[in-house]
Amino acid sequence: MMLMGYSGSGGWVGWLVMVLVMIVFWTLLIAGLVALVRFLLSSSPATDFTALPGAANAEDVLAERYALGEIDDGEYHRRLALIRQNKPVR
Repeated sequence: MMLMGYSGSGGWVGWLVMVLVMIVFWTLLIAGLVALVRFLLSSSPATDFTALPGAANAEDVLAERYALGEIDDGEYHRRLALIRQNKPVR
């Protein structure tokens, strides 16, 4: 009952504080949601770049480097064996 006689002597300061608190609240809420969405999307499986148009797979790149003379026979066969050994299972 004591507050019923309150005439609002706080003035504009109370309103200013309330507006600033609401701006901070909504900013933090939106930033948190954006961070959550980014986290959930970043933990999704990696994109298969070999499926993209114009993308070459590792064996093609290796064969091209061998054909251009950038690597020798031993290097080509060693890397080719590593590529085939570590090929992802689908």
